[in-house]
Amino acid sequence: SVLAEPKVDLGIDLFFKDGNEKLIENKKVALLINHTSVDKNLKPTLEIFKERAKNYKITKLFSPEHGLNGKAFAGEKVGDSKNQKIEVVSLHGATKRPTEKMLNDVDVIIYDIQEIGCRAYTYASTLYYVMEEAAKRKIKVIVLDRPNPINGIISDGPMLDDEYRSFLGYINVPYCHGMTIGELSSFFNSEYKVQCDLTVIKMRGWKREMSFSDTGLNWVPTSPNIPEADTPLYSATTGILGELEIVSIGIGYTLPFKIVGAPWIDANLFAKHLNDQKLLGVKFIPFYFRPFYGAYRGKDCQGVKIVITDKTKYKPVSVQYLLIGMLKSLYPEKVKEKLNTQSESKIKTFCLVNGNKKIYDFLLNEKYPAWKMIKFQEEKIKEFKENRKKYLLY
Repeated sequence: SVLAEPKVDLGIDLFFKDGNEKLIENKKVALLINHTSVDKNLKPTLEIFKERAKNYKITKLFSPEHGLNGKAFAGEKVGDSKNQKIEVVSLHGATKRPTEKMLNDVDVIIYDIQEIGCRAYTYASTLYYVMEEAAKRKIKVIVLDRPNPINGIISDGPMLDDEYRSFLGYINVPYCHGMTIGELSSFFNSEYKVQCDLTVIKMRGWKREMSFSDTGLNWVPTSPNIPEADTPLYSATTGILGELEIVSIGIGYTLPFKIVGAPWIDANLFAKHLNDQKLLGVKFIPFYFRPFYGAYRGKDCQGVKIVITDKTKYKPVSVQYLLIGMLKSLYPEKVKEKLNTQSESKIKTFCLVNGNKKIYDFLLNEKYPAWKMIKFQEEKIKEFKENRKKYLLY
């Protein structure tokens, strides 16, 4: 074929090859899927399961945030629907957890959705909620594994304080955990004593140091602002900052998450101060743009474009905290004014995605908060890396 052969076989590529059909024989099956649920040749998971449905029955589909086809905006409620005569139940609508009624004709739930490697991305939270509800009813859960598109090495960013557990961060892992969805599901099942009957179908050929582009697989945009295979790495670099709307992070421009700017920033000064901190694997270049929508729509902005020079040394959340901290140090009045006029719900969301309130306090009260944020919880991340070893499949 014209397409180069991907180096990685996904869980979906191997499910029927490796004789796992017996797990669903004579069972009523629900698929938790969306538009990213395709095999390495881009054939939809739904088609693959429908074609073989002789000894099992697909009773329904569950869909996550952004809906079955991925077009709904972040946070938007999605209703139920039908797809090729199969009922589609939204787990981002009236409820985020499957109810008794939704599960009464289900023996097995199969999850196959591409994730982006950030704790705040909700596809994983939906899986955790489903595992909890399945465990209560002795329903089996099968996770078809997929790559962490950032890579399987980087662990960066704060852990999750229990009081900040939410749909935007449900398990105590760093913001960037460096685990696949299969590994995360095992971690969750064991660490949180969920007792779900869980099977993970491993990938073949995936190595921890691979970014998504190294896999040879085709990227399907996971949600409206994650258009390309490298966007997850940048989403982990500016997504938390974006919650405060102090600056534009390129959402509403052609470079979502890859730029940081505002009308009141001096591009050259900002770039110089950021580069002077010499964080590994990154450079900042002055950048000028005018957003089409979102923060500072139609206004001339300047700031920086983030250039990743070494994906294996790059620490996205550390870079994020450098950006946030540097904004505070260089433009204290602007940042204070923005924080003071910010809605309670925006500030709460900022704390939820950080997994704590401490980062917000640093930003509010410190003159030079960057390194306090970056060093915050360094020890805890070391402990996590040690503990995570027992859940790694690759």
